[in-house]
Amino acid sequence: MPKTFMPGFSNREELLSHQLRGLQWTIQHAYHGSPFYRERLTAAGIQPDDITSLDDLRKLPFTTADDLRRGYPLPLLSVPEAEILRIHASSGTTGKKKVLAYTRKDLDDWVHFFARCYEMADLTPMDRVQIAVGYGVWTAGAGFQLGCEAFGALAIPAGPGNVDLQCQLLIDLQSTVMCCTASMGLLIAEEIARRGLKDNIALRKMIFGSERSSDAMRARIKDLLGLEDMFDITGMTELYGPGTGLDCSRHEGIHYWADYYILEILNPETLEPVQPGEPGEMVVTTIAKEAAPLIRYRTRDLTRAIARPCSCGSVLPMHDRILGRSDDMFIFRAVNIYPGQIDEVLSTIPEISCEYQVRLDRRADGKEYMTLKVECDLAADQGNYTEIAATVASKIKSSIMVSSEVEVVAYGALPRSERKSKRFFDNRA
Repeated sequence: MPKTFMPGFSNREELLSHQLRGLQWTIQHAYHGSPFYRERLTAAGIQPDDITSLDDLRKLPFTTADDLRRGYPLPLLSVPEAEILRIHASSGTTGKKKVLAYTRKDLDDWVHFFARCYEMADLTPMDRVQIAVGYGVWTAGAGFQLGCEAFGALAIPAGPGNVDLQCQLLIDLQSTVMCCTASMGLLIAEEIARRGLKDNIALRKMIFGSERSSDAMRARIKDLLGLEDMFDITGMTELYGPGTGLDCSRHEGIHYWADYYILEILNPETLEPVQPGEPGEMVVTTIAKEAAPLIRYRTRDLTRAIARPCSCGSVLPMHDRILGRSDDMFIFRAVNIYPGQIDEVLSTIPEISCEYQVRLDRRADGKEYMTLKVECDLAADQGNYTEIAATVASKIKSSIMVSSEVEVVAYGALPRSERKSKRFFDNRA
């Protein structure tokens, strides 16, 4: 199939020229359209005409989630209210939700590059896409559905949860693609296996969003369902919504849509660029967004830049899968730990399955203790649990430099979730 939704750049230089024009437009647009940005840029000594190269990006001030909350209900607004066609909101855990406005062009751009995700995942118009994500004020349902329809495949708006309905739709409508969280994907895969329905469905691909998925979890889902492929989709409400990047079938990294935003990977403490290959915080600047543009927005998401081009030949750059969030970091016995680090270590141990829990406690002796509860692999012998626990503890110690107590439980003993699984419990307070 011809690539309808991919950008037409033939080389990196053309992409960078496009980014510079977009950055210059964004600063002009935000400065003249948004009192917030005009005040912030003026305080930083920046006038729109000062932006002459992409290097000037580092002169610009940062924007944070607190700026969005303080500007509630229409933060960062850079167009007249009459030009707003829709709003979406993120599910913030504290305080007011982050509400973002969209113009007609913003919505058209979002739908276009979301359709690009389906194209990059090598779907065809004959695919039937079961969309098992949240609808409403959240961006997920609208993004997945409108992008699917723009691409030309059949959209099945199943919504989240309701395992019985999901299984029925998979059978009755012969869905070939399912979009959901990885936790939901595991729940569905195990339920299909439990009910013996694998031969009654036509599912061949899954697209995961909203949470990090480990290699072990992906391997388990793929094995249970006999999938051809699985993909990670990225995005956030502030940056249009889901659909701002996807890994292609080579799975060498997440291609991100650099024709719509500029990505920096910065040290979350110093806010300076990290060394190539080092993890850092994703900071994004939009270059085409009208209603609520982002200028050096601190996403708090952690990843690594991938400098090499993908073997698929795409000019679009890549970053690694999301490792976690900078504000999810916890300190245990003076060691800074990100949840994704534990996830990566556990994925290297074949004797355990994909679900686990981490509990942090402070006991009567005043010391801190970490307990890892891990599921064994379905084929593991219960007589080997002690040996498996020792292996897990040893690998955590050598990789993350902390000691942990490990409890191995039977496959399926830990809870499954239709949304995001909660795996970290800090009881030290």
